[in-house]
Amino acid sequence: MEVGILIFDGVEELDFAGPWEVLAAWAQHFPGDGVRVRLLAEQAGPVQAAKGMRVLPDATPADAGALDVVVVPGGQGTRALLGPGALHDWLRGLHEQGALVTSVCTGALVLGAAGLLRGLRATTHWGALDELRATDPSIDVVDDERFVDEGAIVTAAGVSAGIDMALHLVARLHSVERARAVRREIQYDPAPPV
Repeated sequence: MEVGILIFDGVEELDFAGPWEVLAAWAQHFPGDGVRVRLLAEQAGPVQAAKGMRVLPDATPADAGALDVVVVPGGQGTRALLGPGALHDWLRGLHEQGALVTSVCTGALVLGAAGLLRGLRATTHWGALDELRATDPSIDVVDDERFVDEGAIVTAAGVSAGIDMALHLVARLHSVERARAVRREIQYDPAPPV
């Protein structure tokens, strides 16, 4: 199973690193499941995330080959990805080929701008719900769920909700038992002190 996580300048760190941790832990601790996770960026070279982290992608979308799952994270950098172009074509192509297309936070704006959320339920960060509505009025914007699974498209609310969505993907693509094992491996037991 080939998983690609998109990164771009201005990407919110936990939006991509949270799902990366879950999915890469699945790949590393259960190699027999045949999962491979890679970071993808439109161009080779370092990507500067929203809070300054610099990250090197593994491949570009053009070099990635076929994917079974793609994760589009959010962050202020998504605003530069809302216009039509090669990225939207690539995402629509993946969708048409049967890949599971997912987003975290304002990554949903990119999916909406690409026309992938038309007529579907979807969510995003609470501060961008109105932006998502404006992207395409046919989207049924959900403001009270951590993630929304519409079959071929899964969207997650902001930042840490991407971890929950990624665990959901493990359960959906393998089993609840495997998702529980991955959650335990990464010791994801949210209990905020405030």
